[in-house]
Amino acid sequence: MGKTTAGEQQPDLRELAVPAHVAMILDGNGRWAKKRGLPRQMGHKKGCETLEQIIGDAAEIGIRYLTVYAFSTENWRRPEDEVGALMQLFRYYAKRLLKRARENNIRVKMIGERHRFSPDLVEAINMLERETKDNTGMTFIFAVNYGSRDEITRAVRRMVSDCQSGTLSPASITEECVASYLDTAGIPDPDLLIRTSGELRLSNFLLWQLAYAEFYVTDCLWPDFNREELVEAIRHYNKRERRFGGVTAVPNK
Repeated sequence: MGKTTAGEQQPDLRELAVPAHVAMILDGNGRWAKKRGLPRQMGHKKGCETLEQIIGDAAEIGIRYLTVYAFSTENWRRPEDEVGALMQLFRYYAKRLLKRARENNIRVKMIGERHRFSPDLVEAINMLERETKDNTGMTFIFAVNYGSRDEITRAVRRMVSDCQSGTLSPASITEECVASYLDTAGIPDPDLLIRTSGELRLSNFLLWQLAYAEFYVTDCLWPDFNREELVEAIRHYNKRERRFGGVTAVPNK
């Protein structure tokens, strides 16, 4: 956590091990707007512009999987006008994301429960996944109407149903089996979690998957986040010794 101190030599990005999977909690849009005397919706709009840029930066740097927390199951509790504005932003940026994904060979995947969204937004999400499924570059995963407890609950329901139908034996349930029922099935666990705006909590994000991720928290509000901030997080990641519960450090990926 924190910045590189003044005078400290910063290694060239080419000398750093780039984490294969970076997860991000995008926090601080409302505070960014408030500091400028703007409506919260303007903070969300600027946050979407920042995300669009960071997707390109992450792909260029060599990150293989980028997962961002865009809208939680709890965010529906926000004022109706704010939620409505967010849905409009999703519609707009879904089109822009499809264009960027096509240009940069990015595969797009959504995690979370999509059926609460309007039919046109569900179709936009389905199109994003369908049109990019064969792309071989970075995989961009966006968590919308996502909550980790909800994800795990849905996974347990499916496992119980499969046990009742005889397609799954309780004795065969392993950690790998559980992971295969989660929204992130087939995606490696994150190596690094970045949270903006200085908050020190997971906010119901990837509780299973983040078991051994390295955490990096910056005071930077999400709309101000940029490539330099991303590289700074990777520098700090390279200073960590990852032991995964053992006594011998495992090299960063």
